[in-house]
Amino acid sequence: MKKLLIVFLITCNCFSQQASLFSPELFKNLPNVRDFSMSKNKSEIYFTIESYCKTYSFIACIKRTGKKWGKPKAVSFSGEFKDLEPFLSPDGLKLFFASNRNATSTDVKKDIDIWYVQRNSLNDGWSSPINVGDIINTNKNEFYPSVTNKGDLFFTAEYPNSIGKEDIYVSRFINNTYTKPVPLSTAINSDKYEFNAYVSPDEKIIVFTSYGREDDLGRGDLYISRKDSEGNWLPAKNLGDKINSKKLDYCPFIDINANVLYFTSNRTNVPNRLKSKQNFKEIIHTINSLPNGLSRIYSTFLNKK
Repeated sequence: MKKLLIVFLITCNCFSQQASLFSPELFKNLPNVRDFSMSKNKSEIYFTIESYCKTYSFIACIKRTGKKWGKPKAVSFSGEFKDLEPFLSPDGLKLFFASNRNATSTDVKKDIDIWYVQRNSLNDGWSSPINVGDIINTNKNEFYPSVTNKGDLFFTAEYPNSIGKEDIYVSRFINNTYTKPVPLSTAINSDKYEFNAYVSPDEKIIVFTSYGREDDLGRGDLYISRKDSEGNWLPAKNLGDKINSKKLDYCPFIDINANVLYFTSNRTNVPNRLKSKQNFKEIIHTINSLPNGLSRIYSTFLNKK
């Protein structure tokens, strides 16, 4: 665990190394693992555990006592419906997530909506899930929430006014009420796919996934944008091959204080031919060795500039 604590404390001004698996021992023997949200005091990690065919998922949490992380546990409000993409508000008192649960019945909804739970203090348990409301949730998919210090909600949606198939939207939180969502500018959204955006608490940095751009390295890459002096998003840039792979790279989260980027990838090092003939036990070991195509959490230092 010493290496994990060092990651929390060191900052770097460049991507000086390849992205690497984040604490694989924490997620050992789990199927697909995706999404990542960590409390400001680094005592809680929330993430999604997804079935092998990705038909079902639930939200889990790992808590740290002193220098030791506990075992993953399902959160109190998850375990029946398909829940995914947890995001802790900056103060840690709300946890937003996406779900196919229904606000008006016990039936499963055909699309995905955004919900949240809340607590009075960091030591309290979570409330029952609350739907963010029909100003945001529609009969189309809304997913991957990210919340700023002001309470503004950034998310992905398939609205009729989308530039591409999926775009990134923001709903401002004014007088404790969400406003009508608006799409981000073409510095972020394009006629391709844009989804899964993390926005920093001060709303100065955004990292998201786009698929289908000319500089896309594979099935979807992570891009970054920062705001200029007038508060406008600068044209997003691909984070490069030290982070992105030929597979899907998605679900970003930044530990702002430690300057560390976390994200999900289903990359693999399993070849289509082994270097030499292996027996049954050796082949299974090779197939099960990460990265092997299962979704896992990766991390790397984030460029401040």
